[in-house]
Amino acid sequence: MNRCAEAAAVAASVPGAGVGNAGLRPPMVPRQASFFPPPVPNPFVQQTRLGAARRLQIFFLGIILLPIRVLLVAFVLLLAWPFAAISTACCPEKLTHPVTGWRRKTAHPVLKFLGRALFFSMGFIVTVKGKIASPVEAPIFVVAPHSTFFDGIACIIAGLPSIVSRNENVQVPLIGRILRAVQPVLVSRVDPDSRKNTISEIIRRATSGEWPQILVFPEGTCTNRSCLITFKPGAFIPGVPVQPVLLRYPNKLDTVTWTWQGYTFIQLCVLTWCQPFTKVEVEFMPVQVPNDEERSDPILFANRVRNLMAEALGIPVTDHTYEDCRLMISAGQLTLPMEAGLVEFTKISRKLKLDWDGIRKHLDEYAAIASSSKGGRIGIEEFAEYLKLPVSDVLRQLFALFDRNHDGSIDFREYVIGLAVLCNPANTEEIIQVAFKLFDVDEDGFITEEEFSTILQASLGVPDLEVSGLFKEIARGDSISYEEFKSFALKHPEYAKIFTTYLDLQTCHVFSLPKEAQATPSVMSNKVSPESHEESPSDKKDD
Repeated sequence: MNRCAEAAAVAASVPGAGVGNAGLRPPMVPRQASFFPPPVPNPFVQQTRLGAARRLQIFFLGIILLPIRVLLVAFVLLLAWPFAAISTACCPEKLTHPVTGWRRKTAHPVLKFLGRALFFSMGFIVTVKGKIASPVEAPIFVVAPHSTFFDGIACIIAGLPSIVSRNENVQVPLIGRILRAVQPVLVSRVDPDSRKNTISEIIRRATSGEWPQILVFPEGTCTNRSCLITFKPGAFIPGVPVQPVLLRYPNKLDTVTWTWQGYTFIQLCVLTWCQPFTKVEVEFMPVQVPNDEERSDPILFANRVRNLMAEALGIPVTDHTYEDCRLMISAGQLTLPMEAGLVEFTKISRKLKLDWDGIRKHLDEYAAIASSSKGGRIGIEEFAEYLKLPVSDVLRQLFALFDRNHDGSIDFREYVIGLAVLCNPANTEEIIQVAFKLFDVDEDGFITEEEFSTILQASLGVPDLEVSGLFKEIARGDSISYEEFKSFALKHPEYAKIFTTYLDLQTCHVFSLPKEAQATPSVMSNKVSPESHEESPSDKKDD
């Protein structure tokens, strides 16, 4: 029998096991090191501040450079279109076979040249480091960090490999035809099987030996290059060698970063084209070959490659993903600070075993109790009101799990991380069963409101606790079944901590007593009553 079950069985028979003599309070649940705040506050925000002198410079240079570069970009794109049309003539939108023969030999070299001319006309000075791997050496390029639409320079330098692109992009006039010339792997947002089909297509191309190399941005969204976020496993699932490609923009003024909060597409184009030149470095790292374990576990392969790239770049890694972007936007829509949505989704979802919709639901719940006047942060009073419980010592302990920086308030990120700590391992099936038995005083398989009130009074040390509102939230009728209790406990692990704290209190008290008082009675009981209910008849039964 574990300590929780032992405490539940022993507590009723130990003198002073009620509210008034709770014994030694157990130590706080250790904060898990894996949940410490990430090394970067927000990888999806770019704040480029322009001083008066810089604005003046951009204005005067823009008068000369901007119209010239706009005309040059338009000219190069128009020049590239007929060659792209030749390359893709009579080809279906979703290719079943690679483009070969005279069409590729005619169009491909010209498009590579025009691609370089395009970036040169925009003022880019490109430095290339390392050796580009052949298709036999590495069928897939993985490029990071992905921070801007200008990252397309990597595709040009790599020799126009195929890329993964949204289906909508090939519908854009002029640009779409040029994009189709690189034989992209198309992703459809309306197709529910799109992810599976995309991975199947990447595997087919990467292992065929006939298709061009594939270039993938494994982060899946743009960041500010302050870190490498979680790599999506698509490029690593085929289990073939990959060549990591690093992108750097070593400029004094950052005019290229395109994130969820920052300059728009048009603003970045104007700012960049108004610069005398923009430096970019493209570094081809040594090819990475997966071992047997990494072939069977693409996430392991992806993490190793990401760590190598981050080390070469001198930046940290985080478990943020594209879903964090969505949460960030959702937080903004709920009038919370957008940074509140940055919970390192991958890490949290592993602990909570929740999908994005589950985390989004918690965001809604939090927003419902957050006070906008406090900047989206709530104190213990609002937290207690949300749980429909009074402020007590136990509740303060619970709140401390969420208040990770000890400032007396919590934000959404702290709230979700706290939930993760509670879910692992406090909110297990065994704990829920023990908690239910504690409440089910008469052991009839149902919890009445009186039984519910009795145990919560003991747990929280509040003799006159009013629990009608909380009881009605759980119960569908006049009593609570185990399935109803379990469903509520799984959705609200905050309460599981209250139950386990009560058990821990009893355990600490039991093990602090003299040995003769610790002896487990031969007859077990599920009934645990506070001192104010000692006169009630015993309800012990044999196991």
